[in-house]
Amino acid sequence: MIVRSRDEPAAFAALFDRHADAVHRYAARRLGGEAADDLMAETFTTAFQQRHRYDPARSAGADARPWLYGIATNLVSRHRRAEARRFKAMAWVPALTDHDEPLADRAADRVVARAVRREPAAAPATLPARHRDVLLLVAWGGLGYEETAEALGIPVGTVRARLHRARSKLGEALGGSDPTALREVSKHE
Repeated sequence: MIVRSRDEPAAFAALFDRHADAVHRYAARRLGGEAADDLMAETFTTAFQQRHRYDPARSAGADARPWLYGIATNLVSRHRRAEARRFKAMAWVPALTDHDEPLADRAADRVVARAVRREPAAAPATLPARHRDVLLLVAWGGLGYEETAEALGIPVGTVRARLHRARSKLGEALGGSDPTALREVSKHE
């Protein structure tokens, strides 16, 4: 499809139709809803402009997802500082409460909510960018290890090592619990 779009630019629309929603979801989880619209559009604009550089032999099963997620992740890196600020800000957002409750109860609920939510919400921001990218491509992008390696242009062993380090660091930050333990990872190995 990408190769065909080199001679027939209209063929690129099928790639957009197939993957735009997934790229948008990934971008929204990384940068928020408003930025996701722009990032998704920029991802496909960049992909269209760079389609002559796409190497189908390098792609896992001729799937364009790793290539698109690689472009999206590179664009996210431009927004990394804002992303870290957003994760930290989420940790301070008070939980919504029923305003019919007495003020003292609402205040107590907010203190508890902040204590419980601060660490999980801010934890990804504490990771080095290279570890955060791997973790979020696997957890939010739904990519396997090989696809993540392809998206980031790194070896599969590096993906495994970075994912292990990210999980360990998040586990420490969350008091020993593994936030990705609920995800089925064996399909990615």
